[in-house]
Order: sequence, then C-alpha cells, then structure tokens
Amino acid sequence: MTELLELDFMRRALLAAVLVGLTAPAIGTFLVQRRLALLGDGIGHVALTGVALGYLTSTSPIVTALIVSALGAVLIEVVRARTRTSGDVALALLFYGGIAGGVLLIGLAPGQSTGTLTSFLFGSVTSVSREDVTVMAALAVLVLGVMAYFGRELFVLCQDEEVARTQGLPVRLLSLVIAVTAALTVVVAMRVVGVLLVSALMVVPVAAAQQVTRGFRATVGLAMVVGVAAAIGGLSTAFYVDVAPGSTIVLIALGVFAVAVVAGRMLRLRRGRADSARRTRGAGALGSIPETEPGSMKT
Repeated sequence: MTELLELDFMRRALLAAVLVGLTAPAIGTFLVQRRLALLGDGIGHVALTGVALGYLTSTSPIVTALIVSALGAVLIEVVRARTRTSGDVALALLFYGGIAGGVLLIGLAPGQSTGTLTSFLFGSVTSVSREDVTVMAALAVLVLGVMAYFGRELFVLCQDEEVARTQGLPVRLLSLVIAVTAALTVVVAMRVVGVLLVSALMVVPVAAAQQVTRGFRATVGLAMVVGVAAAIGGLSTAFYVDVAPGSTIVLIALGVFAVAVVAGRMLRLRRGRADSARRTRGAGALGSIPETEPGSMKT
C-alpha cells in the first residue's frame, strides 16, 4: 500500500475511487428501491454524448458530460411521467440515443476518433488529473448533501409513490432530484469504472447490503462501506496485477455480493431458529399455567 501512496497519480486515483465508492451506492439505494436500477446505465450512455460534445467544442468533457447527463435525466422523467412510454422504454431510448450521439459527435470532432471514448467507456482512473479530482469532489459533496437533505422525502417516495402523494410531497420534483443526482453520480464515476460499468457500482453494493441488513439506513451505510472497499481493493489489485481497474472494482463488488448472499442466508436461518425457540419457550410457559385460577369461575 505504501507504494501506491508514493505515486502522485495513484493518490489521485485512490481519492477518486473513494469518492465513487461513497456516492454511487448512496444514490443507488434509492434507484434500487424505485426499481430503476438501470437508470445509471442509461444516463451513462447519454454522458458519452456529453463527452464527445466536449471534444467537439474544445471544452472540458466532464463539464459537458455533466450538463448533457442532467438534461438527459430530466428528459427521461418527463417522457416517463407525461407520455404513455413506460420506464424501460424510456431507458432504451436513452441507451440508443446516447451511444449514437456520442459516436456521431466524436467523429465530427477534429483529430478525434471513436477510440477517444474508450477511457470513458471502461474507465481510466490512473489518468485522472488534479482538476478532475476537484470536480469529482465537488460533485460528490453535492450528491451526498442532496441525499442527506431530501433523505426522508426520497425514502417515502421510493417506498410508495401514492403514499408520498397523500402526504403532500412534491413527487415530480423529488423524482427529478433522484434522476439529476444519478446523473451527477455517473459523471463522478465514469473516469473510475467507465460509463458501461457505473450502473454496477450503483446496484451491486446495495444488493449486497440488502442481504444482511433490515433497515434502510443500515442498507445505505453498509452499501457505502462495500462501495469504498471494492473501489480501493479493485484499484490496488489492478495496480499490482496490471489489469483494468474498472472491471476489477466491479468484480470485487460482485464477490462481496456472493459472500453476502451466503451470510444473509445463515443470518436468516439463525434468526428463524431463535424465533422458533422463543415461541417454544413461550408455549411451554403458557402450558404450565392453569386455564383458570382456582375459584375464579365461582359465582
């Protein structure tokens, strides 16, 4: 680990990985609860259009990806809420339109080719600059701040949209908050794991945490721990073994999920046995008490 910290680019990479490990599972918990697990994937494809637009206009690809991703997130909510198009069809439109727009615009950019998008597709955390880390840190703080501020309202919305309406919550606004926050998270994560894998880091740590937790807050907290551990572990493994960091991070997260499935089953089995034992003891105690006390039925 000391060797990692001695290199400037690896220190930046580790910081970027920690930021992604925190933010992706945080927003991912709400997406999983709303059954929008693939929203991050759809927005990631739209982010490619933003990246290509940045190269075409000779501006920052991250900034343009942020703007285009946010607009895409708003668009999918509008399409889903105001038209007869279902959520999965709206996501498909993002998938196809985003990748097509990215390939078209990068072809129009002078001196660029589709190969330029490779680092954004699969991640290139070791090429993260100091400016990238600054932008990512600001976005991560914004994402976590939004999650903390709207946490209760978003929880109610994700549990039951009708209940949220009856409580007078601005359902449409909160839906936009989730979508735009997911877009910010995609931009934070795309340099680390790539837009093709960013949805995995939003979903897999959450799925792993759900196997062993009961409460919503516990799920969010454990998912963030798993996300950070997978990000740091994957980056460290990639450094020493010389493999792709993004895919290694996701595979480690999947490994944690597999372990969590087994651990969750063991915990449920143990809880079941404990509940059964308590019921048995309770039944035995009741059986030792007479049905009526002597003289209680006397008139």
